Amino acid sequence: MLSTMLDYLPTLLRGALVALEITAGAAAIGLVMAVLAGLMARARQRAVRAIARVYVEFFRGTSALVQLFWLFFALPLLGWEMHPMFAGIVALGLNIGAYGAEVVRGAVNAVSPGQYEAAIALSFSPAQRMRRIIFPQAVVGMIPPFGNLLIELLKGTALVSLITINDLTFNAQVLRQLTGHTVLIFSMVLVLYFVMAYLMTLGMRWLERRAKASIGQVPVATTQPAVKTVVRKEVPA
Repeated sequence: MLSTMLDYLPTLLRGALVALEITAGAAAIGLVMAVLAGLMARARQRAVRAIARVYVEFFRGTSALVQLFWLFFALPLLGWEMHPMFAGIVALGLNIGAYGAEVVRGAVNAVSPGQYEAAIALSFSPAQRMRRIIFPQAVVGMIPPFGNLLIELLKGTALVSLITINDLTFNAQVLRQLTGHTVLIFSMVLVLYFVMAYLMTLGMRWLERRAKASIGQVPVATTQPAVKTVVRKEVPA
């Protein structure tokens, strides 16, 4: 059994690396779109808010699989063909960015009104208020839900196996068809996804601690220092 697992492991690890590459690329696109759409949703101009709302509602209200198929199968019929890897990254990035936009909007809205008033009292412009006061505090509230979205994005990379990308799920399917060891192969896939997701969780927790420390939210120590008890012995005269 162990030797069989070792035989399958290199192929599955290559697929896991592809899944991580897609996750990283889609996360970068998603982060940019989330911040842009989240801030646009708070703009004073109605047209700007409408653009953000259309983007968010469209990509949250349609299937990520259909979006992926449209980019890969339908878009070439309109004269623009995408590489499978690029199509997967763009589709997943735009999809996760729509969910992230709501996280950004909610985190910015959650900042205390007193922070806005203090920034206004300091004669900061709206851009300076957002960049120097509001957004750094909002980032702390964004990181935990962004961590959840990152895990969902990693699991969503399994969809790209349907457009001929040799990711972890695709390689597992190939091995299963060649060997018939369904239980063993997909058990290994489950473990690999879990390990990658857990490492991402640890990384996001580390980022959260750094973000809190950067704005002075350092955890308060709950333990009290040990107190030495000195016993004085009476020396007989």
